[in-house]
Amino acid sequence: MSDILLFLAGALLCNAVPHIASGLTGSPFPTPFARPRGIGNSPPLTNFLWGGLNLVLGLAILAGHPVAIGINDGFIALLMGALALGAFMSRHFGKVKSGEISR
Repeated sequence: MSDILLFLAGALLCNAVPHIASGLTGSPFPTPFARPRGIGNSPPLTNFLWGGLNLVLGLAILAGHPVAIGINDGFIALLMGALALGAFMSRHFGKVKSGEISR
């Protein structure tokens, strides 16, 4: 169960990055609250708050399930969560920006 939570923590921490960055730079970016969901843009404040929530939740999981950096199950689970969500997001938002997925 701990590895599953660490996978989720990795995904949440990865997801926090673009939302916080978009919010801080004043740029709109898709969130689950946009219409259509995950495709339409949300305002910068929504992105900043959504990214902050992802960051807090990811760090809360890490606080309850500390992981040592190195070759171990927990750290690999954390990295896999970040890599899985990062790969999905890069493909999805690449399609959105290129117009393959329309609003």
